[in-house]
Amino acid sequence: MTDTAPQRPPSAMPAPTPTDTPHTYWEGFYQGLRPPADWVPRPNPLLADEARDLVAGTALDLGCGAGGDAIWLAENGWRVTAADVSATVLARAATAAARAGVADRIDWQVHDLTRSLPEGTFDLVTAQYLHSPIADAPAREAVFASAAAAVAVGGTFLIISHAGFPSWMSEQPPSYLAEQLVPNSMILGWVRSGGGDWVVDVDKVVTRDRPGPAGEAGTADDAVLRLRRLR
Repeated sequence: MTDTAPQRPPSAMPAPTPTDTPHTYWEGFYQGLRPPADWVPRPNPLLADEARDLVAGTALDLGCGAGGDAIWLAENGWRVTAADVSATVLARAATAAARAGVADRIDWQVHDLTRSLPEGTFDLVTAQYLHSPIADAPAREAVFASAAAAVAVGGTFLIISHAGFPSWMSEQPPSYLAEQLVPNSMILGWVRSGGGDWVVDVDKVVTRDRPGPAGEAGTADDAVLRLRRLR
């Protein structure tokens, strides 16, 4: 659920309908985006900052969206498994990976993360902006616990999430959006509920430039949580 064209702030998420499932909601979201045919998705710069000095191995990109992070990881020596619930966005991501010359280093898989994750353990598990209006707190807790179990001993779990709404937003956000913003302390609790022994290497909030839909200047806060599994 990350790095679309353009990157989606939480304010860009439409309200779910009573009949929406994760599949129908995110398929509808991505089908509504029309990136140029030659568009190459960009990685989240916060991921690049945190992963740049890690030893490349196997990586799992959860909610990979348009594939910018997975492509960057593959370009930097990782062998990547990238999962998303939307077949539409995975097809676009695979095309972009082929254009970037790393198609053979990424395995794209369709998964509803509330139901299944790719099999195996990984040296790096990355979850970028796993905000979903149709996943309540218990469902998100289950996803993070399952994701934690996919981190190999000695591996890294990198979680980046929105910590606030863009400064140019003047209206009170609806509850289905506000409920998606939770502190790193809560996410850490979710991770620990999945077992293992964890060291917190990074726990911070970063203020980033976040222009508005009409190009107006603005900022927004993102939270970075980088964990290392000891056992």
